Amino acid sequence: MGVLLVANPRSGTSVVRPDPMPEIRRRLPAARIEMLGDSSIDDIVGAAMAGEPPVALAVLGGDGSVSRAAQLARRHGLPLLVLPGGTFNHFARAAGLETVTAALDAFAAGTLRTAAVAEVAVDDGEPITVLNAVSLGAYPELLAEREKRTSLGKWWGGAVAAWREIQGAHRIEVVRDGRRAVVWSVFAGIGHGDPRRIAMMQRSDLDDAVLDLRVHHARGTRLRAVASLAFGRRMLALMRALRLLPPASDLERIVASSVELTVRPGDAPAVFAHDGEIAEAPATGFRLRLRTVSDGLRVYAPAGAARAASEG
Repeated sequence: MGVLLVANPRSGTSVVRPDPMPEIRRRLPAARIEMLGDSSIDDIVGAAMAGEPPVALAVLGGDGSVSRAAQLARRHGLPLLVLPGGTFNHFARAAGLETVTAALDAFAAGTLRTAAVAEVAVDDGEPITVLNAVSLGAYPELLAEREKRTSLGKWWGGAVAAWREIQGAHRIEVVRDGRRAVVWSVFAGIGHGDPRRIAMMQRSDLDDAVLDLRVHHARGTRLRAVASLAFGRRMLALMRALRLLPPASDLERIVASSVELTVRPGDAPAVFAHDGEIAEAPATGFRLRLRTVSDGLRVYAPAGAARAASEG
């Protein structure tokens, strides 16, 4: 088998863009193409590896789909071809893959790069590959609220979820190295991020194998807790102009290659987010272990692509 391509037809449904499949079929005529539906990406890749293994794994989708594909590519020793098909495409942008055409060009040229990744595990569970960020507190709680309103679409569902969070966001307790803190949120991004941001979604390059943590201590209002989740450039500027962002005294930055946090959710949902996907954890509390892995993933990317595009 040549390339195994797994496409998520639900990714980026709120984004107006041309259908990429005609170009993909034209430029990858020998690829085996599977659509996510009744079978999961794990089942699709597992079945392929049991037969004639592919030489590369390709994924068309958003950050959640790409992150899961990266986990499987690492497990089976395959290079990953990322075809951006989501709303934000954070990892694809960091790799210089702004379009499907750019990704197919990199594959045609055979330009493979290695990327630093992170791994997150709950208690003694299996590590999950992370390409962009892990978060606790207000952001995964907002995602969980948005998931209840999928019929409204991502943007309207997100707006309603944000309003609900302004009314009822929960504080959580975290402990690191014996030090206890009550916080609105914790973000752990891969690589050194913009020091002005709290919500660490977009990594700046593929090589920086550190965790950049932003801890928002729960000293201010819920409104500021939700405003701090803004990650687009224009939205951040608006929140700053309206003086809705928390003061510097409420924020803490930690840069490390590995971190272990004891999390006590209290009345908050026992969840965390990784690359925009929600994962459940024990409601009574849990240990969240994170570490970076240098050169953890082989990915097709333009030669010399090092910096991500600035966030919207």
